[in-house]
Amino acid sequence: MALRLNNLRSSIFFICLIPFLWLLVDIVFDNLGSNPIQAIHIRLGDWSLRFLCLTLTITPIQIIANWRGMSAYRQMLGLYTFFYASLHIMTYIIVDQFFVWHVIGIDIIESPYIWFGLLAYIIVFLLAITTPKSAKKRMGKNWKKLHRFIYLAAIGAVVHYFWQLKGNLADPLFYLIIVTLLLAFRFLVWVKNRKFNKMMIPTRKKALVLPVRQIEASEAIVEQRE
Repeated sequence: MALRLNNLRSSIFFICLIPFLWLLVDIVFDNLGSNPIQAIHIRLGDWSLRFLCLTLTITPIQIIANWRGMSAYRQMLGLYTFFYASLHIMTYIIVDQFFVWHVIGIDIIESPYIWFGLLAYIIVFLLAITTPKSAKKRMGKNWKKLHRFIYLAAIGAVVHYFWQLKGNLADPLFYLIIVTLLLAFRFLVWVKNRKFNKMMIPTRKKALVLPVRQIEASEAIVEQRE
C-alpha cells in the first residue's frame, strides 16, 4: 500500500511538470505565436491559477470520499502553484521589463489588477515557505490561520485575471465559478458542523461530511507516520 502511494505521488509530481516542459518545447521550436513573451506570461499565469484551484479541490475530495492522508498531495499542488506563479512573476520582471524597476513601479501604480496579483502571490509565497513540518511546529495554531489565507489568494488571482482582460472573459468567468463553488462547499461544511455541534446528538452513522477537527487530526496522524 505504501509503495502504491509513493508511486502515485511520484506520478503526480511528474505530471505537474508537464505544462512547464511543454512550454519549454514550444519556446525551443518557436511555437508561441507573434508575441512569445506575452504567450509565456499568460500560460504561466493560467497554470498557477489552475494549480491553485486543484489545491483547493483536495479538501472537498477528502471530505466527500473520506480519503485520509491527502495533505501531502495538497502540499505538492500548493508548491507547484508557487512554482508557476514565481515563473509568471519572473517572466514579467526579467524577460518583459528587463529589471527596469521604475517602469515596473509605474505599472504597479497605474494597473490596479496587478495589486490583486501581487496580493495573491505574496500569500502563496508565505504559504510555500511555511510548508515544511518544522515551520508548522514553530507556528503552532498560527500555521492553520495563515494557510486559510489561500482563499483570499484564490479570489485575488481570479480578480487579477478578470480585470486585466478587455475581450473574451470566458476563461476568468470559468475560474470564478470554480473558486466560488469550492469556497461555497467549505462554507456549507462549516455551517453543517456548527449545527451538528449545537445539536450535540450522538450518532453511530457515518456522516457524509467529516468535522473539520477530525480531518485535521487524521492529517496529523498521517504526517507523523511519514
